[in-house]
Order: sequence, then structure tokens, then C-alpha cells
Amino acid sequence: MHHAPDRLFDRSYDGFLFDMDGTLLNSIAAAERVWSLWALKHGLDLETFLPTMHGKRGIDTIRALNLPGIDVVKEALEVERGEIEDLDGITPIPGAIDFLKSLPAERWAIVTSAPSALARARIGAAGLPQPLQIVTAEDVKIGKPDPAGYRLGAERLGFAASRCLVFEDVLAGVRAGEAAGADVAVITATHAHPLETSHPTIASYEKLRVEFDASRGLRIKAAE
Repeated sequence: MHHAPDRLFDRSYDGFLFDMDGTLLNSIAAAERVWSLWALKHGLDLETFLPTMHGKRGIDTIRALNLPGIDVVKEALEVERGEIEDLDGITPIPGAIDFLKSLPAERWAIVTSAPSALARARIGAAGLPQPLQIVTAEDVKIGKPDPAGYRLGAERLGFAASRCLVFEDVLAGVRAGEAAGADVAVITATHAHPLETSHPTIASYEKLRVEFDASRGLRIKAAE
């Protein structure tokens, strides 16, 4: 753990809201295989393009390219099919499985930019517990960094977003959590380069545990 992780231990929360890719599981290799094939088909430079497609809805990534003569919805569905078919090498972030299993099921949700079918497939491939509540690409009109997803996730848990802790790994998601009014923790397990942030950062969930009290909520502690 690094960068002021102790700040995570100073407050109790009603609920936890987790991003998925890069936060609970590592799907970078699979995602980049599929997106690379798509990008090459459209003549894009991979070195420039690939860093831009993480943490956002596929349809938003494609629309932002302003490619001439393409059907954005059709292209996004093509990429989605490819990603559902390619689950090879998807792994949980270290400690994530035990961390999630230690939480009351009604106190956490996943808020992901992935479509629902892809999200459920990747969660299963990583061996993570399936959440009772999940917000996916189909549930919002505007993806991250818009806060709609995290606000909806908090609402589905029955709590105010300001009483939730968001776990994220990329800037678009961090900004979405901030705009929703939640506290944010940054997971750095998949980072090749540091993310400049003032939020507490943790390398994985391996050195964390959770205390739960019905009256006080969830509280993160350092594992002994």
C-alpha cells in the first residue's frame, strides 16, 4: 500500500462501489487483443489508440474517434462479441475474491463501463462472486467520467453516494466517483505508470480487511 492509505481507515461507509476492469480483475491482455484487431481493421495506430480505450464504454470510445462512414452501434457490438468470446488470461486482482466475500452482499455493487453480458462473463472468468447489484453500460446514457453510474449504484444499494466509497483504477472513473460525491480509493495493481491523484492508493486488497457493524457500517482496516 502507498500514498496515504491510512486515510481509508478514518471513516465508516454504508456501501462500497467497485469498478470492474483493473479494479477487481485484470482483463488488459484480453481487451487489448480484441481492440487491437478492431483498430487495425480501421487503420488506427495501436500505440496511440490502446491507452485511450480503458475505463470507458466501448460505444463512447468508438464515437470519440469520429471515423467516417461507420455505424457506431454496430461496431461496438462487434467488439463486445469479441470480448465475450476472449476470456483467456482474465485474473482477479490479488486479494479481491476474499475481500468481496467478506462484505455483506447487500452492501456492495459493481459499476462498470462494460455491457452486462461481458461484465458477467469476466466476473465469472476471474472467479469473483457475482454481485447482487451491478450497473453496466446499458444502464446509463452517458458513461464515465459522468457520475450517473455511481449515483445509480449507490441508489440501488439504498444509500447516498456521499456515504459510499468508490474503488477505481483510471482517471475517468475517479472523476465519476468524485462528481457523484463519493470518497475514492485508487487501485494500482494494473498500472504501468503512476496515476496522479490525491486519493488514497492501494496496490491490492491483500493487506486489507473489513469490519462491519449494522449501526456503523463498513470500515476498512489493515490486515494483521
